[in-house]
Amino acid sequence: MNYKELISGGVQLLDVRSEEEFNEGHIEGSVNISVNDIQSRISEVKELGSPLVVCCLSGGRAGVAKALIEAAGVKEVYNAGGWESLL
Repeated sequence: MNYKELISGGVQLLDVRSEEEFNEGHIEGSVNISVNDIQSRISEVKELGSPLVVCCLSGGRAGVAKALIEAAGVKEVYNAGGWESLL
């Protein structure tokens, strides 16, 4: 899966790192919702549409977020791993 291609094609990128981490550097146009806030903000996540590409620092938190988002009914969610790999 070419995540860079998906994102450049208009698929939304969700960065699930903390707000502090996000503010230290992120991909332009990405949306920041911490993995700790996914469940309480799931309606916002669903509004981002599908497919959805999720990233964090290394891929661990993105994996947790992916599972939570899929459990909420979003069918096409991808774990792109670390955000810097998408630069």
